[in-house]
Amino acid sequence: MAINYSCFIEFDNKRSLQEQVREYLVKGILEGVFSVDEALPSCRKLSSQLKVSRNTVSLVYEALLDDGYLISKPRSGYYLSEKYRFRQQEVEDELDHFEADNPPSAPNWAKRLKISTDRFPRIVKPSHWSCYQYPFIYGQPSINDFPLAQWRESTRKVIADPNDHGWLCDKVDKDVDLLVEQIRTRVLPQRGIHAKSDEILITIGSQNALYLVSQLLMNTGSRVGVENPGYKEANNIFSLAGAQLHPHTVDEEGLVLNELSAMCDYFYVTPSHQAPTGVTMSKQRRNTLLQQARSNDAIIIEDDYDSDSNSEWAPLPALKAQDKDNRVIYVSSFSKVLAPGLRLGYIVAPEELIYELRTLRRLMYRHPPSRVQMEMAHFISQGYYDSFLRRFKENTRQRWQTINDAVEHYLPDCARLAKNHYSNALWLETPNKMSSQRLASRALSAGVLIETGYSHFMDHQQSHPETNTYFRLGFHAIDKTLITPGVEQLAKVIHG
Repeated sequence: MAINYSCFIEFDNKRSLQEQVREYLVKGILEGVFSVDEALPSCRKLSSQLKVSRNTVSLVYEALLDDGYLISKPRSGYYLSEKYRFRQQEVEDELDHFEADNPPSAPNWAKRLKISTDRFPRIVKPSHWSCYQYPFIYGQPSINDFPLAQWRESTRKVIADPNDHGWLCDKVDKDVDLLVEQIRTRVLPQRGIHAKSDEILITIGSQNALYLVSQLLMNTGSRVGVENPGYKEANNIFSLAGAQLHPHTVDEEGLVLNELSAMCDYFYVTPSHQAPTGVTMSKQRRNTLLQQARSNDAIIIEDDYDSDSNSEWAPLPALKAQDKDNRVIYVSSFSKVLAPGLRLGYIVAPEELIYELRTLRRLMYRHPPSRVQMEMAHFISQGYYDSFLRRFKENTRQRWQTINDAVEHYLPDCARLAKNHYSNALWLETPNKMSSQRLASRALSAGVLIETGYSHFMDHQQSHPETNTYFRLGFHAIDKTLITPGVEQLAKVIHG
């Protein structure tokens, strides 16, 4: 008896029809949709149902035949390959297996947990931020600005050489030499840092770098001086290692040392543009912090998260560039300037520390994907990275000037510390001590997405009303032409 298949695909015009038809058929084969005894729909029938050309269906069928999913019977059609003939019964067995969600003999996972992750809340950002008309969201790139053509060219260079397939091999604990060399000679000197190859380690983003450092150097007896407000995930990472956090206030010159500073074994700072306020740490504060570390045998962890995306006309060199005692561990990444999804970062530290970090990394995930490392290396070596940086910085300055002018015009009552710094976001205080949570909620209904600031403060500070009066406006994810109207709309919400 012939089976009447009804096929439908909601096609995505950003992907090829052939790719989507193949995906649909493979999914049906693996899920046991097609009968083991009947031929699959003919090319004519399937093309008619899907409203695509017969040639497209024919090409997909031939490809599935070559890949072993189907077999062809002359004058009869395409059938499932032997290896998939029993897939229907397997799927039914799998469904039966998962019917009991909580069997009586299941282990009590809550009792087995050694760490409660509830202690480490994250900064929540809507996953559907792009659906808002005015998404002033921080940390998300302008997708259309990514240099896709140049990145494709770098990818082609990596996979096209038939004599070099090193990216397929396990490097155990080694990094791609070309990427390390590009970072050493092309990236770090821009920040005033000069390092040897053995003093550089590639990581899966800067957050992974902080985790490696904390696991190697911190325990329950460690005391870490952190900025307040500061980078929440860094605080979570240090707390996970058992460290005690000592908050330090941030003013218009950066971190302010206090009576707890002399007790700190480590300091975590973001001197280039303080996260989240955007303040640049002054030369005097940098010298004072270095002197404090030297006097008390402390270590400074410098997170230069926007090292290459710093659009200041004459940015100060990294704190690491002033380090004469090997007390600064430098952490950075390509996330903010290029794409967060690449997950590529690096650590610069003394060789003996890098050796230990490399060993620890090997125990965790061996090394970051070699192919991504090689693509990034080619992207830099071919000059694509430098040309992109020039465009990115000019675009950032234009965006910053637009939002700065709009805020000064429409939100003159919203005070900010980093008023004249070309930071990657604006950190503002609500007028009249208005709750930023209430403001964010009201703004959403007007299509304006902003980030509340209270979660950037230390836990014991969150209950203080004054910490709930700050909010942040990112300006890279939003369409440039919508920045001023968006700020105007936000002003109406505030004053309404």
